Amino acid sequence: MIHTETPSALRLHSLSVGYAGRTVLHQVSGVIPADQVTAIIGPNGSGKSTLLAVLADVLAPSAGTVERTTERRPAFVIQHTVVPATLPITVRETVAMGRWAHRGPWRRLTRADRALVDTCLERLDITDLAGRRLDTLSGGQRQRALLAQALAQEAEVLLLDEPAAGLDSGSQQEISRAIREISASGVTVVQATHDAEEAARADHCLYLRDGTLISEGAPDDVLIRYRAVPSTADERTLELT
Repeated sequence: MIHTETPSALRLHSLSVGYAGRTVLHQVSGVIPADQVTAIIGPNGSGKSTLLAVLADVLAPSAGTVERTTERRPAFVIQHTVVPATLPITVRETVAMGRWAHRGPWRRLTRADRALVDTCLERLDITDLAGRRLDTLSGGQRQRALLAQALAQEAEVLLLDEPAAGLDSGSQQEISRAIREISASGVTVVQATHDAEEAARADHCLYLRDGTLISEGAPDDVLIRYRAVPSTADERTLELT
């Protein structure tokens, strides 16, 4: 259901998405509140990553629309495990790639661009890692570098696909803290997550199952309605009884 009174960054109107003749999302309508953290929860195969891809403009819906109240394209942060471990690139170079959306990949960065890169490194507390190669970093450090790259795009909406997946507890807490700080700076954050505690810290929650939006609203209310029948270890982390 669309709540017209909610200030929003994105509004989803009857979205349907399919691959190779199979529908993955079915008539999904909902709201992504502006300047807040929205958690998308649901078991594996529920359509969380597909929804993020649609919001990121990398996948077109077969039906329905996404209404945007922001002008800039969202920044989409993939899981750190998707980045090749042997990629010969430093942290600073990784973050600087975020400026390509404005400068293009072959133009030299301006002084203002370099200053912004420094600011993003500082905000994610990785200035001391600027000269390190990605393949020498821990998973948590690499994920923070990817978050800093997204911030360098100066996007108004930040989309995160399981940002803490595969990280140790300390790194998960660091990423969670960074997400809240980014949101507090006026950025709309949307993250897919299997972590019930992380979902509970969000401002808004969407619960998907089998490609259908089951519930939307305050995390406490949505999580109470979540009654998973766990089939994998990561689904058990969201089981409520």
